[in-house]
Amino acid sequence: MKLHAAADGKATPGAAPGDATLRAELARIGSVWSTDIRRYSQEVKDLYDPLLARGPKEGVKVRRDLSYGPHPRQVADVFEPGVADAPIVVFVHGGAFVRGSKRTTDEIHDNVLYWFARQGFVGVNLEYRLAPESRYPGGALDVAAALDWVSANATRFGGDASRILLVGHSAGGTHVAGYVFDPRVGRFGQGVRATVLISARLRADVLPGNPNRDGVAAYFGSDPVEIERASPIHYADRSKVPTMVVTAQFENPLLDVYGADFAARLQAARHPLAPHRIAQGHNHMSVVAHFNSGEEWLGREILDFFDEADAFHGSC
Repeated sequence: MKLHAAADGKATPGAAPGDATLRAELARIGSVWSTDIRRYSQEVKDLYDPLLARGPKEGVKVRRDLSYGPHPRQVADVFEPGVADAPIVVFVHGGAFVRGSKRTTDEIHDNVLYWFARQGFVGVNLEYRLAPESRYPGGALDVAAALDWVSANATRFGGDASRILLVGHSAGGTHVAGYVFDPRVGRFGQGVRATVLISARLRADVLPGNPNRDGVAAYFGSDPVEIERASPIHYADRSKVPTMVVTAQFENPLLDVYGADFAARLQAARHPLAPHRIAQGHNHMSVVAHFNSGEEWLGREILDFFDEADAFHGSC
């Protein structure tokens, strides 16, 4: 199922997962997702791991734990498709600022980079320093350091440093948004062709209903005024890098609201490309876990968006 950006800039829903059994399980989890996101996140991983283990990986060379900085967590895995001058996708995982890994299971998040490598991209799967050791804006600064490293080493992996797609999920999406939009970081998306923010925390809060409020406080601090001031949502007009916002139908509390608000602010700032997609049938974890499982709607939407971003840059 292929859907294009709505002419009025409103959010466009995507197709639900195709497998009937999987769809039913995700619907069951979706109805209770926010009551225990750690438990149901693990259930989603358990659902997808067998599918991803059977997913296609042929022809992709993987290099593990390459350092882009001095800290043990400043490492990346690189997925090479075996073609020259390939565009590059850099993926930044989530984890509520205080946990998470580029390989949260043996299959996730490798699956995201395998899928993009199979489409002809060099895939780079980043790990970064965690709070409270690394506090705001440390995550975005790690993204900056990693992108400098990727640009310097692109030809080593067969990549084209002038065509980088930056993708962040959850807290990783916050760090990506910081790299692209936050004046305290000051990079404003330098060297990035396009950005995709998937289920990202675009407004930081420590509200009682936020199950990850302790992680937010560990990264942003405990002052609600400073937390609000540091939120990416206030800087949507600071960069013109084409940016797609993706939220799941079943999100962590308020992330869908914040995502819609961020997309609206991009559009209000006359951002050149700012589509908003809603992944129907998916939750905060399955929205990335489904890559390379046989379902391709979101991946194809991202590829179309990257083509549009290429055309936008070519016309500038």
